[in-house]
Amino acid sequence: MNLYGYIPESVNEGTGLRAVLFISGCRHACPGCFSPDSWSFRAGEPFTEERQQQILQEVTNHPLLDGVTLCGGDPFFSAPGCSRWVRQLREARPDLTVWAYTGFEYEELVADPGRAELAQLCDVIIDGRYLAAERDVSLPFRGSRNQRLIDVRATQAAGSIVTLQLDAV
Repeated sequence: MNLYGYIPESVNEGTGLRAVLFISGCRHACPGCFSPDSWSFRAGEPFTEERQQQILQEVTNHPLLDGVTLCGGDPFFSAPGCSRWVRQLREARPDLTVWAYTGFEYEELVADPGRAELAQLCDVIIDGRYLAAERDVSLPFRGSRNQRLIDVRATQAAGSIVTLQLDAV
């Protein structure tokens, strides 16, 4: 697994102040993607155990962070490695929220044993491929109208998709 980029503080990829990890690799190849250089699974740097622990320590020691966001590429193409890191994060800082962006639809994630664990470790998943024809820059935290902000805990409790109500955040 490679790390395409890391932003220690951002307000653009979810609510509050967030650390953002860009995981290399994506096979969706959405036309108009804002980061096509991240599609290669070899882009960026190897996300070694040492680098993972360094970022984990930075995140867990940052008192102002509200959460972590996984972007890409698409982190769900590297779900086992991401799940391992998120489990460590959850143990160290259970108060932080975890958001993830993916071109998969939520229903695909939970039906796939290799990706379901990462989906269940998230609080919010922004799902769906970017569709240039559905582009809408007025939408918070997503680029096209087809993409949903899935409230994972509420969805699990309800047994059907519940989207995040941003006015309640």
